[in-house]
Amino acid sequence: MLIRQARLRARLSQAQLSERSGKDRAQIARWERDVVTPSLETLRDVLQACGFDLDLQLVLYEPPDERDDARLREELARTPQERLRAMLEARRT
Repeated sequence: MLIRQARLRARLSQAQLSERSGKDRAQIARWERDVVTPSLETLRDVLQACGFDLDLQLVLYEPPDERDDARLREELARTPQERLRAMLEARRT
């Protein structure tokens, strides 16, 4: 997905990206469809051929909060009218 976004933003066809990166066009298509995953080095090379780069930084991983997930599922189960009504009631209090 990231390769496709970079290629489209660079206004390149798969064939043009293939020429620039030295990678096979069919392989680029497989990466774009998430059939296979390129190595980090290959991903970076292909993105650079599109004029972009990866900003690799170490960030703290925070696992998802199960309570937030449950609350989100409850909200999504409501109709838009129910959500609006609850929002308006919350503003009143």
